[in-house]
Order: sequence, then C-alpha cells, then structure tokens
Amino acid sequence: MIDLRSDTVTIPTQAMREYMAAAPVGDDVFNEDPSVNQLEHYTADLFKKEAALFCASGTQTNQIAIMAHTSPGGEVICHQESHIYKYEGGGIARNSQCSMKLLSGNHGKINASDLPYAVNNPQDIHLPLTQLVSIEDTANRGGGAVYEFEEIQRIAAFCKHQNLPLHLDGARLFNALTVNKQNPATYAQSFDSISLCLSKGLGAPVGSLLIGSSDFIYKARRIRKVLGGGMRQAGIIAAGGYYALTQHVSRLIEDHAHAKLLESCLITLPWVKEIYPVETNIVVITLTQAERRDLIIQGLKEKGILCMAFGPGMIRFVTHLNIQTSDIEVCIAALKKV
Repeated sequence: MIDLRSDTVTIPTQAMREYMAAAPVGDDVFNEDPSVNQLEHYTADLFKKEAALFCASGTQTNQIAIMAHTSPGGEVICHQESHIYKYEGGGIARNSQCSMKLLSGNHGKINASDLPYAVNNPQDIHLPLTQLVSIEDTANRGGGAVYEFEEIQRIAAFCKHQNLPLHLDGARLFNALTVNKQNPATYAQSFDSISLCLSKGLGAPVGSLLIGSSDFIYKARRIRKVLGGGMRQAGIIAAGGYYALTQHVSRLIEDHAHAKLLESCLITLPWVKEIYPVETNIVVITLTQAERRDLIIQGLKEKGILCMAFGPGMIRFVTHLNIQTSDIEVCIAALKKV
C-alpha cells in the first residue's frame, strides 16, 4: 500500500535505526541521559533559545506550554481550525481550565489585524482574562499553509505590546522554514515557546520538543512530570529525533515536490471541486459530490492508495519520507481511474 494518510506513518530508515540502537542512555528524569541532553541542547542552540525539553508528542508539548503560560479561568486565542482546539481531546479545558477565543482566517492562519478585537478588556469582570495567543505553522487544516514571516512579526509585535505570550504549534515547522527560507533562530525570536514535532515530516518514530527560555522550560519540566511524561532511558528515541534533525531536514523539499505533482493531477479531475493551495506536503481537496467521499477513499484503497477523510466532502493526501516519485506516479494513475 502507498500510504498517503499522514506523515506520521513513516518508518525509520535503516541508518536511523542503527543510530538509535547505538545511542548512549541514562536516566532522563535525573537529567542524566546523554542522548536526550544532546537533542535538547542541539535544538535550543539551533533556534537560539535558552533551553528545550524532550516530550512524547506534539500534543504533550502544546498542552505543557499552554499550562505553563496560563492560569485557570483564562482564555487562549487561536484559529478555529487549530490543532490545539480540534485535535487535542479538549486538553485546554481539562488541563489548563481555560476557555478559548476562536478566530477565522484563510487556510488556518489568523491575522494580526483581528487580534485587537479578540483580546478581552481586563477591566471587565464579566470576561475571562486573555492570557495566550497560539498560531500553527504549517496549518494542518489549511492544507499545510505557511504564514508569511512579516505577518508573524506583526502578530508578535502586538502580543509584546499587550504583554501576551505567543506560542507556536510548529508540528511541521521545518516544512514552513523550507518554504519561507527563514533562518530558524531569526524565525524563533517572535515566539515565547515553540512546539516542534520529530515524528511527522522529519521521520523520527516518536517525540516532540518544547523550546523556550530557561525559566519557562524549568516550569515545563515540572508540568511534564505531573502529566506522567518523565521518561527514563529515553535516549533511544531521542537519538532518532537528533538523527532526523541533522539528516532529514534538507530532503523535505522532495515531499513538497511530490505534493505539487499530486496537485497537478487532481486539478484536472472532474470530481474534484477545489484544491487548497499546495505549499508544503499536504494536499486537501473538496469534492463536487460530497456524498461520494467514502466511495472514492475506498476505491483508491482497492487500487493500493491510502488517503483519509478530512471533513464533509473533503479528502487529504500527505507526502513524506517513505514516498518516492514512483509511488506518486502510481497514485496519479489510480486517481485518473476513479
């Protein structure tokens, strides 16, 4: 099967497996795992932040960050299609006991111009205190859309003026950096915290990093422990993340090229109504006949292609490390026969 459901389905390369198997390990809760320490120090230095924290997943890094930035009864501003709202099990309500102010915006991206109207008046006792702004780059529900760096700077400037922390859900951050060609350190200065997944486009089997100031990461480390996220000999999986960061970033452009090939085919098909602009490795389509979504997915599966439902009348394809150009050619041939 050619699996285009998500970039989370990647299998570690043989070289990554060998690197992980040879990784030195220790007790990370005691800060004694050399492979975890190497990953955290490397990532913090790459983004020119003071510290980083290795966690089990992107949901965990996002939830820890939100808990660290907020207090119960506060409010978080984010896009209405953001991962922290739609796909983290109601974690903000459960873990941080905060409400959410949901904004609209093209392809999963909020606009700086909307923020002044979204921040609650702190003098109005009827309203929750606005405590955090979060954006997602790339925006998954927006079809892998990438923020313009100038817009991020405008959002950051507003947050700084309002004394609001700005968090980045950077699950596919390096896909965004591949497109906007920003230096990681320059890009990161706009944010108070960054969540970075290792197990999506970068191809590691598990893990995410939370990046920020030393004080913030100290607080985050305590929250991670409370949530049961203190891992012991975690260096075996951290080594996969380090390998991914040092070996797999430059190849992301291949995934983007494969997504564009899919787009060039899909745009010609009569059963495709719309394609979200393809900027990275995600291709989202809407169908001319929404009720045929599951039939199309099943028909592609019978031809050896896996994709996933992404909403009413919507299908998503995601290219990744384990997809070759020959796989895309097979997929295109199958799409033309649907």
